[in-house]
Parts: sequence; structure tokens; C-alpha cells
Amino acid sequence: MNKIKQLGVWMDHSKAVLIELYDHKLFSKEIVLKATPIEKENVDTHEVKVHSKEQSHNQSVYFKEISDAIRNYQDVLLFGPTDGKNELFNLLKADHNFKNTKIELKTTDKMTVIEKQEFVVEYFK
Repeated sequence: MNKIKQLGVWMDHSKAVLIELYDHKLFSKEIVLKATPIEKENVDTHEVKVHSKEQSHNQSVYFKEISDAIRNYQDVLLFGPTDGKNELFNLLKADHNFKNTKIELKTTDKMTVIEKQEFVVEYFK
């Protein structure tokens, strides 16, 4: 009998916590956006545009890293306080590699590690 691997992903725009529920055990992993800070003093518009492009690229890399991590799951829950989960969901819907993956969205507040784990366990009960 195959054991089903289920994944809860709590995320915002800068950090994702992947919580795998497999054979009644929890496994966690974090993915963090690689941010590029910008100095606020003496910043011209060109620097702001370059920084914005760089941040956009970093956001794409961040979403790709999360997508790659959840590729082999049958059942995925995306949850968290920001629209980051919605943006990722839209990317996954457009990707044919996820056509057989059940993906659901839930809006939650900021949570402690324990609350995130309990939320995932309760959702997949």
C-alpha cells in the first residue's frame, strides 16, 4: 500500500515553511527569499528600478524553489497571512506539472512553529 505524502506550506513573500505529513510523522524545511537590501540615502530612480528588477527576479527564484520542493506531492495546502500563497497558486495552476496535484488555499494569521504543524495535521485529518 502506498503511503500518501501531504504537504502544508505556510508562506509569506519572504519565507516559506514546508511541513510534510508522511506516515503520521512531520518533517519541516524552510525556504527563504534571497533579499537584496537597498540603501535609503542618496538613492536615484535608476537604482530603485535596478533594485526592483532584482527583487522581482529573486521573487521568481523563491517561487520556483518552492514549486520544485512540492512537485512530488499529491495533496498540498498553501496557507499564510499574505497574498504570496495566491501568487504561487496561480503559477502552479498554469504549470502542467501540477495538473494532478490537489492544491488548496487557506488564509491564516502569523503562526508559531507549533501552530503551523497543528494546522497541517488538523487539515489533513
